[in-house]
Amino acid sequence: MKTIIHVNQHVIKSNRKNGVTEPVLTVKTYKSNTYAHDVVIHGPSRVVYAPDKPLSCGAHVWIETEAEVEVKNDGKGL
Repeated sequence: MKTIIHVNQHVIKSNRKNGVTEPVLTVKTYKSNTYAHDVVIHGPSRVVYAPDKPLSCGAHVWIETEAEVEVKNDGKGL
């Protein structure tokens, strides 16, 4: 199953402004979106920069993989 991982810049800015540490990584599959602080990709992947074709969320840079993705920290605290 294809998985896309990207860093949410809006959350980074909000964290800095509000002094919090909400998860900034979004792990997307066709089934779900999972938010995380730490992700491990167990296999080949590629980093994509597509400024002319961003993702629907607005991301211009992301990681794509068909490998297993392990969410080490799902945003429920560090």
